Amino acid sequence: MPRRPRPTRPPAGRRHAPGSPTDTDAASAPRIVGGSLRGRRLPHLPGGVTRPMKDRVRETLFDLLGTSVRGAVALDLFAGTGALGFEALSRGADRAIFAERHFPTAELLRQTARSLGVEDRCEIRPGDVLLWPKRMPDLPAAAPWLVFVSPPWAMFAEGHERHRDLLALVAAIQRAAPAGSTLVVEADTAFDPAHLPDAAGWESRAVPPAVLHILRPRPGRVPEPPASGIFAS
Repeated sequence: MPRRPRPTRPPAGRRHAPGSPTDTDAASAPRIVGGSLRGRRLPHLPGGVTRPMKDRVRETLFDLLGTSVRGAVALDLFAGTGALGFEALSRGADRAIFAERHFPTAELLRQTARSLGVEDRCEIRPGDVLLWPKRMPDLPAAAPWLVFVSPPWAMFAEGHERHRDLLALVAAIQRAAPAGSTLVVEADTAFDPAHLPDAAGWESRAVPPAVLHILRPRPGRVPEPPASGIFAS
């Protein structure tokens, strides 16, 4: 009589305590795709609280940014898992500031910074970043900024209750940024970049399902005033 196969046990070190991430969770967690931290996975909270930029889209973005990352201050304004800010640190950014309104996610960002060994180069700012245009917080101005604006895509819809707040944030950050700064807005294909401040200065690159809009520093550029009423606080 043939012997029945024995149940397979998880390999040592892979067993999951109650409430801990499963292999499926780990497989879906974003990873850093380049630089000194390449390959490291970033923990995230289950339940769809965050929408991390896809690894492929992020890799394309940082290829486009090139050496402008080095020595910059990264501002990850809808941080979520912190994939953009941590990617920037991995590729040579001097420091990163993460803005995140969901307090449990903000605490997870602190834990991630510690686990990656970059806690001394990170600052977590819990709260609603869409309130910044009404009162800009103190931000370092000694080095150029590399600003990432990657909110929930629903905010880009003109009928969304925070659509104007989002555009006001982009305009306020553009005005406050030190010389040599770069701004990145990740949107869906339905968003019209003509709504962005200084619309003619942005370059767009489609990386389905996203579109990357990048405003690079150009000598002598004077930002255009925003359209009347759009960016009012």
